[in-house]
Amino acid sequence: MAFWAVVGLLGMTGLLSAGHALLRKRDPRAALGWIMLCLGVPGVGAGLYWLLGVNRIQTRARVWMRRGVKQFWQDSGITPPATPVVSLLGGDLQPLQRLADHLTRRPLLPGNRLQILHNGEEAYPAMLAAIAGARQSVFLSTYIFDSDQTGRRFADALRQAAARGVDVRVLVDALGERYSFPPARRLFKGSGIRTARFLPPLAGGGLHLNLRNHRKLLIVDRQLGFTGGMNIGDRHLTAGSPPGCVVDIQFQVEGPVVAQMEQAFLEDWHFATRQALRPAPPRAWAPAGGAFCRGISDGPNEEYDQLSWLLIGILNCARHRVRIMTPYFIPDRPLISAINAASLRGVAVEIILPEKNNLPYLAWASMSYLWEFLVYGTRIFFQPPPFVHSKVLLMDEEYALVGSANLDPRSLRLNFEFNLEVYDRVTAETLGRHFEAVRSRSRETSLAEMDARPLPVKLRDAFAKLFSPYL
Repeated sequence: MAFWAVVGLLGMTGLLSAGHALLRKRDPRAALGWIMLCLGVPGVGAGLYWLLGVNRIQTRARVWMRRGVKQFWQDSGITPPATPVVSLLGGDLQPLQRLADHLTRRPLLPGNRLQILHNGEEAYPAMLAAIAGARQSVFLSTYIFDSDQTGRRFADALRQAAARGVDVRVLVDALGERYSFPPARRLFKGSGIRTARFLPPLAGGGLHLNLRNHRKLLIVDRQLGFTGGMNIGDRHLTAGSPPGCVVDIQFQVEGPVVAQMEQAFLEDWHFATRQALRPAPPRAWAPAGGAFCRGISDGPNEEYDQLSWLLIGILNCARHRVRIMTPYFIPDRPLISAINAASLRGVAVEIILPEKNNLPYLAWASMSYLWEFLVYGTRIFFQPPPFVHSKVLLMDEEYALVGSANLDPRSLRLNFEFNLEVYDRVTAETLGRHFEAVRSRSRETSLAEMDARPLPVKLRDAFAKLFSPYL
């Protein structure tokens, strides 16, 4: 009797698990595979499905962060800004704006100016000067805050600002802070700096190694902002190309979009601390420049896969050329199709990747995808060391997408990222010149080179590709 009870229980579990896969899996091939496993291997199949087949990460993130964002706006007593229904742009850019209007929670704003800062030699002095001049508030969010010499310079500047009575808040990712010892939070002890960690691994009684906050934001006095892909640490000081240095670009931002950067920080601060701070009230901004900008907070909590859909929209709207620079390139099938479709339409698509990656297994997986682009006319270049961490997408000389997100599953599905979309010919042309300079010293690869890889290398790359969704 007990035997048949166990058999019946396993069969019912398999049936219920197969029904869950049938209703929830978007890819019919994945659904069919899990259904066959759940029904064909009673007990084991269902166990594997609930262990590996259910996206608890996305579900948990949406519950936590959606509730947190909603509660943030309720606690702050301010109605979230609405996305305008009137297009600010014309011509070929109008469809792209309409797409982003529907995807994102923030409107496109005119009157902004971006200054491009290369490496720590340019970015850190500007950021430290802004902190030194702060009179009201300094909000800093970063994935990595090293406790090396650069980290200590920032800690000293932040401590001095707090001593002047400035409201200083620092949010560091709980996993990212482990890149350095001692953790940077120890540098703030005894000061008036308020610190918080984003989602410690054991928060809420569970193990949370994913769901990392990869955003890089510095907002000073609610008027001046910095964002991009640069963390805080000596690794971004590249003079003389010391071992382990990382090349990157950061953006100094002025104009009304700084308020959106502040909103992104305050939403994350509320999630990490349950403290609701009122965003800066709407005010009339004097135009700082001619750029139309929008801040995009992307993450598994959002209603749409914002950056993934936006990338496809950009490629569909492109008429002449698309230029991509990214340190990590592991595209999913929709992105592969969009890039190839753009190339076949006659759009000149160029991609620059690092020749030597700081994460070799990511480079291996990336190599196994490249032939799919080369065969349809996309040009791919490898830029020489040191490792380049810059993330830039340019479209048709008048649009740029910049920020913290890489073109890999971790950035586009798991991490919390912040990007800026910029409609501005001046910014696009400046970044375009940077792109061309990098391309001129890079090595172009070819389909023949990909095919000529030794068999062991092809097998290694293909094996790494199997784990693409988790890299």
